[in-house]
Parts: sequence; structure tokens; C-alpha cells
Amino acid sequence: MKNVRLFSFSAIFASILMLNGCDTKDDEMPETMNSTFTVTIENIFEAKEYFNTGQTGLITPGNTESFSFDAGVGQSVSFATMLVESNDLFYAPDEMGISLYDDNGDPITGDVSDMISLWDAGTEVNETPGMGANQPLRQSGANTGTTENNPVQMVDDNFTYPSSNAILKVEIEHDGGTLFTLTLSNVSNSSTLPSPLAPGIWVIHETNQMPIFTDGTLAKEGLEPLAEDGDNVLFNTNLVEMTGFFSPLAPGAYAIGSENMIFMTGQSSSTALEKLAEDGDASGFESVFNTPVGAASAGPLLPDNSYSFTFTADNGDKLSFATMLVQSNDWFIGTDNLDLFTNGMPISGDITTNVYLYDTGTEIDEYAGAGKNQPLRQSGPNTGVDEGGNISLEANPSENIPSLDKMVRVTITPM
Repeated sequence: MKNVRLFSFSAIFASILMLNGCDTKDDEMPETMNSTFTVTIENIFEAKEYFNTGQTGLITPGNTESFSFDAGVGQSVSFATMLVESNDLFYAPDEMGISLYDDNGDPITGDVSDMISLWDAGTEVNETPGMGANQPLRQSGANTGTTENNPVQMVDDNFTYPSSNAILKVEIEHDGGTLFTLTLSNVSNSSTLPSPLAPGIWVIHETNQMPIFTDGTLAKEGLEPLAEDGDNVLFNTNLVEMTGFFSPLAPGAYAIGSENMIFMTGQSSSTALEKLAEDGDASGFESVFNTPVGAASAGPLLPDNSYSFTFTADNGDKLSFATMLVQSNDWFIGTDNLDLFTNGMPISGDITTNVYLYDTGTEIDEYAGAGKNQPLRQSGPNTGVDEGGNISLEANPSENIPSLDKMVRVTITPM
């Protein structure tokens, strides 16, 4: 009886296979299940205008304040601080800021006080310096002076002011790598107009940007309270919203199979992966994704755009892919041996939690977004210092790097 029942189940199974178009012979199993998948990699960085920003505090005569920052070739520093014994005057470099590297790519250091000027915000009528009733040390409240509607310009009125470097000394020190320290010294105690310098703001930006003001145009939002009342809160808030790290993603590569074919954590990098992770060059791999969705040609993946690739896989196959984080030396975003089927069913949906930031271990890391050997600033491919390490999860990214779920979203859709 038991043999009859077993035979019956076997016959039923064979009948089901035949009904589904499967022709079986004795001792044969059905063919391996397969599916076609589409993977979409989205760059979800929030694009930012500026690289870094911060605040300065009140600097009284005879005192100094320093702040440090990382910056790369092609970047400048701008700052603004109010001359308290005025109505709406502030010290700052010109609208383009102070370039931090010369034409040879060498850091600029030393006393740069001659690059600082006294600017008029054009928002309040000027009174005699150090005597005006509507200047912060004497006014009854904020924004009490007579309003004017003039453009920002270097101060040009009928009053006499000490030279800028008799009030403010500015020095830049290069601390190595991409790190700088800028020191503001209030030297007005030996001038004809001793004055505090009010809390201000600073910002690191590209050399063609004007984040604080534009000479000859009306003051930006936030500059009026900074220049009239030494109130930097609004300006700082606005700058913070526009400041931060973001990066393109580079053309990448993928592999499908039962064994990893792109990279293996803990192992040394292949030549193909080194090129991909250091220079965004995926040409050493067989299967690549390099054209943003909707684009006519290959190129980097900017925020709010996506790469997509489609493939067919068998049950038991795994997915591996890698795409360079361009604002780095040798970091890539990817996944290593992701199972494409669970209990025989194709996976589907958001797989970002299975994606990680990796360090290829082939080039010494610099501060992300500033290093001179990173693609947007390097003179050519493979210019950084060899590291001789192995592929690993990036455990110590630069402090400006957001979490991965704010950099990329990866989804997979079976068809």
C-alpha cells in the first residue's frame, strides 16, 4: 500500500509538470527557476551650494579667535564680522573670498590682512563712527537706525575710519593635507577707533561663488542683522541649509553568478576594481552601467538621477555591484554576494540596507570632497599615494559624510 501511494504522488507530480509544459524523464528534476531583474541605483544626495560653514564669536580689542577647516584646490574662504562702532559696516574679503591655493596648487598661508576691506551693507544710514545713537553700544534695540536701500559696497561716506588692518589682522596657517586654520585678531585697541568685532560667519566655497554678498547689489537676507546689530543667527541658518557634502556617483560594474566576480571583502583589489574605485573607470569589467536614465550618453550620476541595469539570473545566483563615490580617493558603494532568490522566489523592493560604503585599500584617503588626488581635483588618474591595503567596509569616513541611506537608494524589481 505504501508503494502504491508513493507511485500515486509521483504520477501526480509528473502530470503537473506536463501541464506546465515540462517534459520529464525518469530521475530528472525540473529546470532551475530563473527571473529577469532590473536594479535601479539612485543618487539621493541633497545638492549643496557650499562645502563648509561656521560662526565666529565676539572678539573684543586685544583678543583673537581661530577656526579650522578642510578645503581643496579651487576653494576659497569668505567671512564677515561687524565693526560694532558703526551702523551697518562689516569686515570681509572681497565678494569672491580668499583663494586657499595658488595657481600651482600650493596652499596660501601667512598674513592676508591686506585682502580685507571695510564694507557698507547699505541697509542703514551711517552715523559718526563710535558716536552714533543707532550703533549697537548705544541703540535702544535692534534695527533702530534710518533705513537706506543702497547696494553693498566698500564704505564711502564723509567719515574717517582707521585702515582695515589697524582694526583686524587675518592670518592663514596650513596644518597639512587639506586642513587650514584662520585666525582673526582684533588689534583695534591701538587704533583711533577701538571696537569689538561682532559674532560673524565663515564659509568655504568654490572660487567662482559669492556666498556672503555681491559688490554693487542689495544685501542678501541675513546680512542686514549681521552688519547692523552683530546678529549672525539668520545668516548662519541660511548658510547651514545650503552647506554640506555631496558627490556624483561614477559609472559602475555588476556581476551575476554563484561566485563573486566584482570584489571580495578582505581581499586585495583587482586592477579593474582599483580603476573603478579611484578614477570612476569601469572599463575593466564585462557588465557595466554608465548612462543615467534618460541621458543620451554615458556620464556621472548627479543628485536626483539614477542608473539602471537589467539581467536574468537563476535560482541560487547572487548580485555584486560597485560604483565609485567620486568625492573620495578610493571609496565605492556596492554590495557583495546578495542572494537574488529567497526560498526560490525572486527578491523585490528596496535593498539599500544590503548596500555599503567600501574602501578599496589602494590609495591613502584624503578629506572627502577636498583631496587633491580625488577625481574632481586630481591632475590625472591614479595620482594618489598607494596604500597597499585590502577591501574593507569604510569604518572611519570623513566627519562630513552622511549616512549611506542619505547618499543612495537601490531597488530591485523582478519582471
